[in-house]
Amino acid sequence: MPESHGTMQRNSSTPIFLIVLVGALAFVWLTSRALPDVVASHFVASGIANGFMPRTDYVRLMLLILVIVPVTMAYLPALSLNSPKARINLPNKEYWLAPIRRGETIRVLHAHMVRAATMLLVFLSYVHWLVVRANMLKPPSLPSGWFIGGLIAFILTMLVWSWLLIARFRKLPQC
Repeated sequence: MPESHGTMQRNSSTPIFLIVLVGALAFVWLTSRALPDVVASHFVASGIANGFMPRTDYVRLMLLILVIVPVTMAYLPALSLNSPKARINLPNKEYWLAPIRRGETIRVLHAHMVRAATMLLVFLSYVHWLVVRANMLKPPSLPSGWFIGGLIAFILTMLVWSWLLIARFRKLPQC
């Protein structure tokens, strides 16, 4: 495949991302049936609900967030990285962005962004599940320990993702 198409070619992360996206959309759609007509949708740090919205609005908003944020995160950088004028800051960037390796480097960066977007989809689905569970309680209450635990797991996963990305480009092949 020509190098100019390097960022838009499919990588192994794309089918997984699309499967997780469809699964997350179905999960939110199906589990939202258990929500009351007025959904507790915002919670203070202690877990007490302080914001409410109609179920249809909550479901629409959640579905939009699940599509727009991860898809933008996964594919918008690929479009900008494809530009020869793109500013890309990598370890050993002179080596990795040399014309002979640039296409593969962009493909790897895009694959990493798609993986990060997939992790975000999982986290957003988890948060939705917590909202559904919180709305089953009277009065609605979000278990802040579960939210904090999920947030910590997501942050740690993103830190490992970042470390792996940096480590990938820090090493130069031995000649």
